[in-house]
Amino acid sequence: MNLKIVLKIIGTVLFWESVLMTPSFIIAVIDNSFDRNAFLIAIGITATIGLILKNIKAKEYTLRKREAFASVALCWLVISLFGALPYYISGITNSYIDALFETASGFTTTGATIFSNVESLPPSMLFWRSFTLWIGGMGVLVFTMALAPSLGARSIFLMEAEHAGLSPGRLVPKLSDTAKILYAIYSTMTLITIIIFVIGGMPFFDAVIHAFGTAGTGGFSMKTYSIGHYNSVFLEWATVVFMFMFGINFSLYYIILKKDIKTVLRNEELRFYGGLVIASTVLIFINILPLYNYSLGDSLRNAAFQVTSVTTTTGFSITDLNMWPMFSKSLLLLLMFTGACTGSTTGGMKLIRIIILFKSVLKEIKQTIHPGSISKIKIDHKTIDNDGERSVLIFFFSYIFILFVTLVILSLENFDFMTTFSAALSSLSNIGLGYGLIGPMGNFSEFSHLSKITMTMAMIIGRLEILPVIALLSPSMWHKQ
Repeated sequence: MNLKIVLKIIGTVLFWESVLMTPSFIIAVIDNSFDRNAFLIAIGITATIGLILKNIKAKEYTLRKREAFASVALCWLVISLFGALPYYISGITNSYIDALFETASGFTTTGATIFSNVESLPPSMLFWRSFTLWIGGMGVLVFTMALAPSLGARSIFLMEAEHAGLSPGRLVPKLSDTAKILYAIYSTMTLITIIIFVIGGMPFFDAVIHAFGTAGTGGFSMKTYSIGHYNSVFLEWATVVFMFMFGINFSLYYIILKKDIKTVLRNEELRFYGGLVIASTVLIFINILPLYNYSLGDSLRNAAFQVTSVTTTTGFSITDLNMWPMFSKSLLLLLMFTGACTGSTTGGMKLIRIIILFKSVLKEIKQTIHPGSISKIKIDHKTIDNDGERSVLIFFFSYIFILFVTLVILSLENFDFMTTFSAALSSLSNIGLGYGLIGPMGNFSEFSHLSKITMTMAMIIGRLEILPVIALLSPSMWHKQ
């Protein structure tokens, strides 16, 4: 392990994190907010340590896969540790653990919060809180590569590690240009979201905050009642559309720009994504009709909103899900596992893995019935080899195991099962939405420090899709050769 190159990468990321805190500091100064000094101190500490690490001299600058995995896992932990400073120094949170939970929830685009009255937060803190969602949406290391291509030619390993097993890869030969293209598409879509929200009647600052939450599929809101606060049919449907769009593989948008629409329409994961959202919406629409006095418009809007919000792991809400029928709640709980498309800003398992799992089961059934047959799994006419199939199975069982461990630790709280299970699943799948105490009208403040630390780790593990964090714990990662 070349530890010095890992520290240099962490230093680069910390330096850029201090830069990204600056807009919040400027807002605090303009607003004459009490947290301006907290941001100034946090920027100073983060920038200083970042520059020290960034300027470490290394004999060798070779970035191998294990350095990439270590860098990614440690970077996400470190940016959360330093990103928590404004919350803690300002006294907005009661403890550093609360500040860390809120920050990790932002960067991992989980959107779980410990604040019971989010309206009481100053604008600068609301901005930082939602900005962390936007930064984390496309990946912290991808963002850094777009700004600092000096990370090197082999930084493809960083992209692969940050999107373990599902890296979008290169859109163009130069990786830093790929990162810039991804962020150009991401930024443009975010800007369009802001404009539509303003047209729909949101104040500009509100539109920015909710656009960050929509783009990063994190769902932080500046209102206790989330999007439902605005009581606007237009805004709710607009949010549905943009949540769905940010759940699509960003590489497909680049293909659209290259005018290859047929390839996009043939994409198996995209078609499965659309079918899943439509089918789930129809089922829940039928189930909740009596709850909304058989109003077709209200029932369809609520069903479409919550299905899209959960499938994309955004976590926005316009209604109290605790009041919904058990069938609808159970279906949403299943959707919490899935996530949307690979290469999107969403969390969860990702639909491509679900598709491969389904096809793997069908293949085994076919081979059981016809022992002599040879069957292969294909996605978009490309064969998934045994290694690819095995990696998906390993991911699935690792995911279930980590979910179980998280659930067991959270069960020490002695909350009801729906609260406990949805909190564990919500953290690992980066949704931030759940049932019971953590329903749309609730928050995570009642959990103990042990539970908050556990959920913080689950958020980071889920966001990095397990492998980089598990690899970090392997002794072989730290050998010299």
